[in-house]
Amino acid sequence: METAVRRQFFTRDRDFYRRFFRLLFYIALQNVIVTSVSLADNVMLGSYSQEALAGVAQVNQIQFLLQMVVSGAGEGMLVLTAQYWGRRDTAAIKKVIAIALRVCFVAGVLMMLVTLIAPRQCLELLLQNPAEIEEGVKYLRVMTYSYIIFCVSNVLVSALRSVENVRLGMGISLCSLMINVTLNYGLIFGHLGMPRLGTYGAALATLTARVVELIVVVWYVLKKEQVLKLRPSDLRVHDKALNRDFARAALPVMFTSASWGVAMGLQAAILGHMDTGNTASAVASSSVANSVFQIISVLCYGASSAAGILIGKAVGRDDRELVKSYTRTLQVIFLMIGAITGLLLYAVREPILNIYQELTPETREMSRQFMTVLAVTVVGTSYQVAVLSGIVRSGGSPKVQMYNDIIFMWCIVLPLSALGAFVWELSPVVVFAILKCDQVLKCGTAVIVCNRYRWIKRLAR
Repeated sequence: METAVRRQFFTRDRDFYRRFFRLLFYIALQNVIVTSVSLADNVMLGSYSQEALAGVAQVNQIQFLLQMVVSGAGEGMLVLTAQYWGRRDTAAIKKVIAIALRVCFVAGVLMMLVTLIAPRQCLELLLQNPAEIEEGVKYLRVMTYSYIIFCVSNVLVSALRSVENVRLGMGISLCSLMINVTLNYGLIFGHLGMPRLGTYGAALATLTARVVELIVVVWYVLKKEQVLKLRPSDLRVHDKALNRDFARAALPVMFTSASWGVAMGLQAAILGHMDTGNTASAVASSSVANSVFQIISVLCYGASSAAGILIGKAVGRDDRELVKSYTRTLQVIFLMIGAITGLLLYAVREPILNIYQELTPETREMSRQFMTVLAVTVVGTSYQVAVLSGIVRSGGSPKVQMYNDIIFMWCIVLPLSALGAFVWELSPVVVFAILKCDQVLKCGTAVIVCNRYRWIKRLAR
């Protein structure tokens, strides 16, 4: 029976589909909740003032860089832990988690120091409107204290995900969303007996939610979790061999993620410095469109994470034929998810824009056009991201995505978009389309690399 399953072109293993869609459901739902926190900030700040919306959007670009570094370390950790989980080697998994925590803690400290020392200078790299910069500085001065908390919480949630515990992350994110939305409503506008603090209030709300997240996840890991049974003493264990393995698995992923974070910052800077007569319009429009995209595209990124766990586990068991069958099946699922996501994003444009009451007509129209672009490119995003970061990376070849991103983002997209914005003076919508075209172009690489199966490598000892 098992041999027959392995030889099938598309797997008919019901347990595979059950586990994949279970992981996809919980991871996607968690991502919806996490992204909803950002959307809640955007909607409420957009109702407060357009300058606040644009300023906070660029602070989020700074935080996005840290998020990418932490995500890279977490995904690199998952490459190893998923393969060790296939062998049920929890002792090795705990050592890998300890390494990831140390790396991310250092990253959080460095980001906190930079934004504490030079918050205004950081924002001046991304904005030129003084009113937007001022609003952004108010937000950043508070958010800087959340960076270490964010790093620790994310690594611990990723660690639990690696052993297929995905419910806790969803529960924590839901708790964070409720706290954030309630405090945003009170502190931004002065409701519920709270002071009216505007942008500063939004930052306090987010910081409070992050503190609660950390308390809950640490309590669960130390008191309730029964698979890893992680203890503080485990964090002091050093293993030179695993350090090397982690570096080999995680450094390419961290570089890819950090590079992507920098690229996103440069994309925001290009839109923010375009001479359109209303730069706030381009920045705010991008913020609205990307916030909606992040929520709608959770299925794409959830599918990538779910696939990574299952592929890594199969590779860890040294089951090559099963890996191939899973890979063929997953590629079809990724394309279906992309098509559904694109149609959904196109359909919700008007209802979403009706929520933003304070946007100018120009900004509203530009947001509509940006969302149309994303509705097309998300099909490519769904396929190539899930293939390269979900299958290929977790299968043992983390460098492939790194090289692919360097070529398309740094050699094609950013130079062309800069020329389009500042030399050819193209419209913001055309520049935005150029900024997103790599999501389709990368599909060619993904198809070729994925179906050659040279990426299947065991990294776990």
